[in-house]
Amino acid sequence: MDTSPRHILVAAAVVININNEILLINSPKRGWEIPAGRVEEGESLSAAIIRETKEETGIDIEIVRFCGVFQNVQDSVCSTLFLGRPVGGEFRTSNESYEIGYFSIDEALSKITWRGFKEQLEYCLNQTEPFLYEYNN
Repeated sequence: MDTSPRHILVAAAVVININNEILLINSPKRGWEIPAGRVEEGESLSAAIIRETKEETGIDIEIVRFCGVFQNVQDSVCSTLFLGRPVGGEFRTSNESYEIGYFSIDEALSKITWRGFKEQLEYCLNQTEPFLYEYNN
């Protein structure tokens, strides 16, 4: 029996356009949220969020900076967070995104209902240094 720990590693991004608006997707799982997804085996964290953003929104992004690591200790999930900016592509929905849009910071914060993503957005916008944030559900 394998007793090695099993963790889920996620990459997420706060993508801000030139109008200082946040890119959000309306997903079937959690409603409005920032682009995010699991890191695949052999994939870098930054490559994972660039890929996930493209898959979920059709938008190509460039990483501006690393914002930090969020850990849900209870569910053994580690989420890395990046700040990004759009560099190309066009909106395209997928099975992971019913709607896509750019929203003002206040609109984005009011649309996101999942606590983890709301906290990540707030921290990324207000932090200048990477950080580690741990929580239990």
